[in-house]
Amino acid sequence: MKKLLTGTLCALAACAMTTSVSAEDAGFTLKGPAKIAMLYISPRNDGGWTQAFDEARQRLEDDIDQKIQYVESVPETASAIKPTVERLIQRGSNIIIGTAFGYSDTFKELADKYPDVAFLNGSGTTNSDNLESFYGRTYESQYLCGMAAGAASPTGKLGFVAANPFGQVNWTVNAFAMGAQQINPDATVTVIYTGAWNDPVKERAAATALIDQGADVIGQHVDSPTPQIVAQERGVYGTGHHRDMSEFAPKATVCSSVWVWDRFLAPELKKIMAGGWQPAEHGALLSMEEGGTDVSCCGSDIISKEDEAKIMAARDELLKGDKLIYAGPISDRDGNIKAAKGESLSDGELWSMDWFVKGVVTQQ
Repeated sequence: MKKLLTGTLCALAACAMTTSVSAEDAGFTLKGPAKIAMLYISPRNDGGWTQAFDEARQRLEDDIDQKIQYVESVPETASAIKPTVERLIQRGSNIIIGTAFGYSDTFKELADKYPDVAFLNGSGTTNSDNLESFYGRTYESQYLCGMAAGAASPTGKLGFVAANPFGQVNWTVNAFAMGAQQINPDATVTVIYTGAWNDPVKERAAATALIDQGADVIGQHVDSPTPQIVAQERGVYGTGHHRDMSEFAPKATVCSSVWVWDRFLAPELKKIMAGGWQPAEHGALLSMEEGGTDVSCCGSDIISKEDEAKIMAARDELLKGDKLIYAGPISDRDGNIKAAKGESLSDGELWSMDWFVKGVVTQQ
């Protein structure tokens, strides 16, 4: 009897373990019909980052045939995020989409507190069984804008207005330079960091200084269209970020790196609705092929048909997943090898990028 009882208990334990593993493997499933809500870090008509999300929301509503609630101007503080999300959940929302790096830790706390709610966060860094952060490989589209800048520049002297010297900003700067050098091998990129994602006053000062130093095309990785507006005022060219900035500077903007979030969110939301959703363990870092970014190009006759064809050919390769931007051989501006021939940079190396390729001039 003792042996029988022991065997029975062991069998039950094994069964429980199997059931637990199977449930975990089955992924996340909503308890009821999907009801989606979004949190915006800034006003939905900010012209850049948030407006790109809002435009994606409108396209998503048509795709999934459902209205999506949204709350504007939710700052990156737990005291603002928590009550907003909890109010949405109390009203029935069971899929919450955030749009800010600074939501990361609070979203993780909320995901743990509300295990029956699915959380997604654009530019976030935290993940769990019911939380997935996502971002795009912006260096791909910025590489194409760099090609456009190289084609538009009579002198090869390019400027770039950047926010903060973080990995995901530095990878756009380097890719922009590498793209420009595909068209003009002697092209240089001078960078000014403003220290803020959205500060039109600092952006104006930076763009003006770069043009005064001889730059005839201004690239950007900041949120507002100010660098493009300054470029048009000064009679030079520019490349935008987040959205098609030709809306604000039609005579100046020759290319823009644009977010196409709905290309990723539509299939991801359908996976959540279908049940058994399994968020990417380390979050989703989206290529152009996977629905991260794309480009709006080329908006000026200054770019020859031959160069435009080169840009569009490179775009096609990226959309098909046939091209790697950070594939070796790659060296920094001091000649140190970062990726040998046949190698490519890992995602960890990309996120921690604190070096620059030849031709990039920075404040550091």
